[in-house]
Amino acid sequence: MSEQAELSPTDWVREQTQRILEQGTTDGVEILDRPVVLFTTTGAQSGKKRYVPLMRVEENGRYAMVASKGGDPRHPSWYFNVKANPAVTVQDGDEVTEGVARELDGDERQHWWELAVAAYPPYAEYQTKTSRQIPVFLVEKAE
Repeated sequence: MSEQAELSPTDWVREQTQRILEQGTTDGVEILDRPVVLFTTTGAQSGKKRYVPLMRVEENGRYAMVASKGGDPRHPSWYFNVKANPAVTVQDGDEVTEGVARELDGDERQHWWELAVAAYPPYAEYQTKTSRQIPVFLVEKAE
């Protein structure tokens, strides 16, 4: 990550990201006692790198990105960035890897949605607050 990514304009997200960057690890940075992972995405229109801390949903070295936005009726802005630019960076602890994200559907989405709710139970409540199906991306290591 040679180019400095931009911090979120949302206070709590920016503060959380700054803690990760200062510590050099996601360890100890949590929401409701649950671990987070720091993703770096590329802006769909700006092309700028952007930090996105999300709940840690991992299985066999692969990660889910859950576009919940707390049950808001709109997708989070990062959703559109990942759709346009699926190459992302994943920081879990102090390990940083490059990955490629793809939006899931069907049984594969259901599997990862269940893992996401197990990792962070409020996701289930967020789904009841919105008529949109909350998107789930799978991030796999880049080849």
